[in-house]
Amino acid sequence: MGCAGLLLAAVLAGPAYGQAKAKGGGGTVTPPPSALACGALKAESSRTASAFQWTVSGPAGKTTETGALRGGPRFECIDGAVLVVEFTSTAGYSFFDAYFPDGTNIGYGRQQIERRGGRFVLPVQAKARIAPQFRAAFDYHCRLNMPADPIQPAARADCVF
Repeated sequence: MGCAGLLLAAVLAGPAYGQAKAKGGGGTVTPPPSALACGALKAESSRTASAFQWTVSGPAGKTTETGALRGGPRFECIDGAVLVVEFTSTAGYSFFDAYFPDGTNIGYGRQQIERRGGRFVLPVQAKARIAPQFRAAFDYHCRLNMPADPIQPAARADCVF
């Protein structure tokens, strides 16, 4: 093994600075933030004795949810305006919700959402439900063709897969 290989092995073997140790001594994890401001939107979470509670607030009002989760909800800000909340229930079901400054939101089971290159890939049917100024924040796929919500032929041009 060359000098570069040894250096790479040493770097990969240790935890990165700024990461918290995982419980049980295995690996490292970065804990999700308990609060995040994203443009006009704000998300906060807290843990109760048996569940997590999170609140999303913005110009259209405030929404509070409570659930038994595997770890807390994860918040992410997209393009400084769209607030994404992801969580996994203790039963193993994962969810994705995107909140927009105009008060609308879209939500899907995590099996219908992918991440590629740091971007969320949503079903192409979601594009029509997102205000035009926020559509470019996401990529779209054509895998979720349902009789009640079919993919229009013209929309297929917007699909990355």
